[in-house]
Amino acid sequence: MAKLKLKTHKGASKRFKKTGTGKIVRNHAFARHILTSKSRSRKRKLGQSVVADAADQAKLSEMLPY
Repeated sequence: MAKLKLKTHKGASKRFKKTGTGKIVRNHAFARHILTSKSRSRKRKLGQSVVADAADQAKLSEMLPY
């Protein structure tokens, strides 16, 4: 009997990616517009990706099996 293939959650695949060690990283919100009122250091930090919360890692791993 053939093993069932898992489908990637397309919404999650557009928002998250896996690191080499298998952790899932995300981008920051609030970095698209109305940037004049935000400080330079804040905007710089918003541009960097960050590891998603540990509580969400298991669910995100189900959504992104490959």
